[in-house]
Amino acid sequence: MIPLSDTLDIVIEDPRWRDHGLKPVATLAVRAVFARVGLDPSFEVVVMGCDDARIATLNAEFRDKPVATNVLSWPAQDLAPETEGGVPDTPQLDPMGESELGDIALAYETCLVEAISADIPFEQHLTHLIVHATLHLLGYDHISDTDAALMEGLEIEILADMGQPDPYGRD
Repeated sequence: MIPLSDTLDIVIEDPRWRDHGLKPVATLAVRAVFARVGLDPSFEVVVMGCDDARIATLNAEFRDKPVATNVLSWPAQDLAPETEGGVPDTPQLDPMGESELGDIALAYETCLVEAISADIPFEQHLTHLIVHATLHLLGYDHISDTDAALMEGLEIEILADMGQPDPYGRD
């Protein structure tokens, strides 16, 4: 089995991310999601720590929304559930080697403001956002209420397994 740290690439565009341990937080969060859904850890995930300006550019380019957001994700495979509330298909490994699951980008300023506003530790908020984004890479979404309930329930379970509180305040 390939260690997750060998398939998790961290790209630091904003040096402030180094002060918050993006790599260890991302490693634990992605590993927890993979374990919960029974996914082989040989899938590659790229996590980029950037600033609000960069994520606003990415948001404009990929979502036609020229504003900063906390996190964006780009799945490498279309794993959307076939029916509302369904569990997405399991991603398939490339028989020739590693397979890319997708990319995640996090905006420093927005994430920091949200953590301060919620009065929670930055790393706790970051963990939640990476769990959330990794589930998006796996095909989960929150477009409908049913899908949102499924995705949020998984987030709560995964974070609880990591010793983190319910990010939606339902404790």
